[in-house]
Amino acid sequence: MFDRNDVFHVRSDIQRIIGSKVRLETNKGRHKSVINKGIVSNVYPSIFTVQCDGPDASRKLSFSYTDVLTNTVEITLCD
Repeated sequence: MFDRNDVFHVRSDIQRIIGSKVRLETNKGRHKSVINKGIVSNVYPSIFTVQCDGPDASRKLSFSYTDVLTNTVEITLCD
């Protein structure tokens, strides 16, 4: 979904989806992954934040743009 050429492209792509509902699949290593759903809330120079849905509504996660570049985090837009 995202142009993974460099950090600047990833940041601009994520900036365009602020306020959108996303599904995040985070690779935790050794064939373990965690799936979260939430709304992209803020974009900062080095990281972006996602406000979680559901029972973890008060939980806010942060990820770096290099996580997206290295496929540690996969972002999918929800309908």
